Amino acid sequence: QVQLVESGGGLVQAGGSLRLSCAASGSTFSIYTFGWFRQAPGKQRELVAGISSGGITDYADFVKGRGTISRDNGKNTVYLQMNNLKPEDTAVYYCKAERATTWGPEEHWGQGTQVTVSS
Repeated sequence: QVQLVESGGGLVQAGGSLRLSCAASGSTFSIYTFGWFRQAPGKQRELVAGISSGGITDYADFVKGRGTISRDNGKNTVYLQMNNLKPEDTAVYYCKAERATTWGPEEHWGQGTQVTVSS
């Protein structure tokens, strides 16, 4: 079982930066693919960025050039660095861990961390 705890959210002015962290419990961290998602009030949850167990990354168009996802398998932590933040980036940001199993996909979610960008 994997438990995820996000941190690093907060209030920041437009143009500022934040680094979100997702700390995972368990000894099988390295085999999971991780994703950062966000959900703004009244909107559906959407993918921000993902990183595979092999370190391959993928980004939503709205964050390309402004965000970097990375992982530190030694620290069981995934990061999302976001620069040049905009008011529309305001949302709760969630971390997800997933892997394929014989019985289907296994997914774990964190509780989320609030990011608020003021104009």
